[in-house]
Amino acid sequence: MTSAPALSVLDLVPVRSGQTSAQAVAASLALVSRADELGFRRYWFAEHHNMPAVASTTPPVLAAAAAVRTSRIRLGSGGVMLPNHSPLVVAEQFAALEALAPGRIDLGLGRAPGSDPVITQLLRQSGTTSDVERFPDHVRDIVSLVSPDGASVRFTSGGTYDVHATPAASTVPEVWLLGSSDYSAQLAAAVGLPYVFANHFSGQGLERALELYRTGYQPSEAHPEPRTFLTANVLAAPTTEEAEARALPNLRMTARLRTNRPLVPLETVEQSIAGAADFDGLGDSFMTSARANWFVGTPAAVASELTAFAATHGVDEIMISPIAGSYDGEPMDASPGREQTLELLAAELPLAG
Repeated sequence: MTSAPALSVLDLVPVRSGQTSAQAVAASLALVSRADELGFRRYWFAEHHNMPAVASTTPPVLAAAAAVRTSRIRLGSGGVMLPNHSPLVVAEQFAALEALAPGRIDLGLGRAPGSDPVITQLLRQSGTTSDVERFPDHVRDIVSLVSPDGASVRFTSGGTYDVHATPAASTVPEVWLLGSSDYSAQLAAAVGLPYVFANHFSGQGLERALELYRTGYQPSEAHPEPRTFLTANVLAAPTTEEAEARALPNLRMTARLRTNRPLVPLETVEQSIAGAADFDGLGDSFMTSARANWFVGTPAAVASELTAFAATHGVDEIMISPIAGSYDGEPMDASPGREQTLELLAAELPLAG
């Protein structure tokens, strides 16, 4: 009998039509509290910038707010886009989070910009830290900086200078490498880090990335074996009809992104239905393609599909991005559809935390 995977949550802090960013953040903080109560393993916040439908720009700030509202769930980033930041600042932020919630912090690192070229340029006005080609070195720097031994800076004139993210750290955040390409899989394997392929983003190249990671893995002291899980766009509702309806806002947002249309806050279900004729054949094809890779339906159907998906790829955990849209009239400071997805799956699958 195939065992059910553990479930975790990836949150982009979606902002819907008529909702303020403050209300979107409040909804996500309520959702992480519920995930903690239900037994989900971890809850990660993404980093995206200058997008009207996304309020998740600062994962460490959101993780800190979540830490004081939870007691057991692991919290972290999915992920910090490292070329946007100084490695030492990232290390210090997550060392501080580890002090706030010992043994519960994950630091997921990525090298994608998380925005458009203009915002990327503004984010990376920080000298050599913005050099994407130095990403492998910066990953290694962070791993050293958050460790109890810290890192050493060597001067060309001779001598060294010791640097610690926090002195005498008793516990450290767990560092994960994230990506959607062969590059990330191979780097994670080379440095002996846990790895997550961004399957929720495209799904293309998943099998190859996992094979490259597993076959090329070089054991490290902290991680003697390769470790990975899958991400997926997921939506569960009491009926298939409701599930498909709640999927429409995110499907239409996907089409907007793929066809370079102006970005807007996430539509409500009613707005999505009313605008059904907005897209041409190309937009419709993007929605059809995206829907084929999403897990949308009744809780029993979705739980069965997720279990099979995990077994096919040999993982014991799936991180779901709960993509349920909202109906007109639902509270602005809550996300009933996303909360319903978590509750229905928790009732269907035995969550071990």
